[in-house]
Amino acid sequence: MRRLALAVALSVQLAACGGGDATPSDWIVLALTSSPTNLDPAIGLDESSQRLHQLIFSSLLRIDDSLRNVPDLATRFEMQDPQTYVAEIPPGVRFHDGREMTSEDVKASYDRIVNPPEGVVSLRRSAHADIGSIETPDAYTAVFKMKQPNASMLIHFASPWNCIYRAAKLKEDPRFPEKTILGTGAFKFGEYVKGSHWTGERFDGYFRKDRPYLDGYKAFFVKSNNVVTGIVGGQFDAEFRGRTPKESEQIVEGLKGNANVIEGPWVTNLLLTFNTQRKPFDDVRVRQALTLAIDRWAGSQALSKISVLKYVSGLMRPGYEYALPEAELVKLPGFGKDINKSREEAKKLLQEAGVSNLKIKLVNRAIGEPYTTGAIYAMDQWKRIGVETEHSQIETKLFFDAMKDGNFDVLVEFISDFADDPTAQFDKILTKKMSSQAASGHTDQKVEELFEKQARAVDPAERKKIVNELERYALTQAYSVPILWWQRIITNHKKVQGWEHQANHFTASDLVNVWLDE
Repeated sequence: MRRLALAVALSVQLAACGGGDATPSDWIVLALTSSPTNLDPAIGLDESSQRLHQLIFSSLLRIDDSLRNVPDLATRFEMQDPQTYVAEIPPGVRFHDGREMTSEDVKASYDRIVNPPEGVVSLRRSAHADIGSIETPDAYTAVFKMKQPNASMLIHFASPWNCIYRAAKLKEDPRFPEKTILGTGAFKFGEYVKGSHWTGERFDGYFRKDRPYLDGYKAFFVKSNNVVTGIVGGQFDAEFRGRTPKESEQIVEGLKGNANVIEGPWVTNLLLTFNTQRKPFDDVRVRQALTLAIDRWAGSQALSKISVLKYVSGLMRPGYEYALPEAELVKLPGFGKDINKSREEAKKLLQEAGVSNLKIKLVNRAIGEPYTTGAIYAMDQWKRIGVETEHSQIETKLFFDAMKDGNFDVLVEFISDFADDPTAQFDKILTKKMSSQAASGHTDQKVEELFEKQARAVDPAERKKIVNELERYALTQAYSVPILWWQRIITNHKKVQGWEHQANHFTASDLVNVWLDE
């Protein structure tokens, strides 16, 4: 167990990178399979950015291993009525520069999410659009007044992207978080060397007085295929995204009894998004043909042996109470079990649309697992109905730029969030008017209407009915369609103790309860 005394910490400007190369034995060494795309959690999309943000920032609520929201900064957080939420924070919570956090910091942070100032992007704006105002009756209480009821609001308050910033710094410069990393989390910022690594040291003023156990961490940005050899060779202690079944076996064999394997479901799927602003993908027949061509049931059996791609489901995670049951799912385009029948229908639809010799530009992230795996499978399936595909794999930042600018025919995307929730899972299938994360470019008002109805339905049975209707409609229109849902397999050296599996890779990254048992 680590000693609990911490060193006094100050926030560090990016320009003042220090820290050196030393990695003491009570530091954990992590592998990350991509570099962070940004420094500001408000515009974070990728896992590496969020994993590093979570080490430095705190939120009012957080998600536990059962995907329930529990306190983080807030000692009390309750819904007084469907349109009023009260958050209380304890005195003495400190930012890394030593300043006390108050309700004004909470208000400023959420105001920035809901009403971002000019020049600031807020990717979570749509999820928090129902927040009408935030009152601060005293220094340690924030009252959120809603414009209307929102069935998902408690989950949204636990979002790992809802980090608390210093209000005074935001007032000086609304884009302050893009330039300087200053939070209240368990670790203060050390140094960031682009393309190489990120470090952080234990924060003396952390509000949980007996945490963290670790003195610090050093996270290296490496190609995915170097993770296994790095863990086996002792260069890395852990990688918390997930490994394939074969890679897990290699680590277990290589560490010779010193490996620990934790496995479970994942609130993540691989998603194909069609650019409806480009012909012929504005034609529902073309989109349906491309989803009909994919044999998801056979793919599940084959790909799960070599990849994290495993489960067949629609837009909700399989096993989640709001997910469509299999008996209903198989009636939708692309989910039937007679693949020969589906492919004949696909060819007919392409012929009717006048694009029997369709050629596609498929844009993908330059991450092998499971993005390359899933794309190769989709291209193979499309080839069977006469479709040719150009596969373009690009670095993460360029990928998100292409998604934002609509520079693709079909995008290998994902539904991935920190908890099961229809509002979160549907975010990617909305119109751009409703969601900054929507990429297909469709303007379907029925999607908007059904989304709004489910978001306001506070009765679970009524909400499930609307969610199922929206899912059936959206999968039939095929603006975005899942390939398969993932299985998460974490395999690390057994000296890494205290980490809890969660069904997502965005939370459980703060290392607050982790220690090294040498």
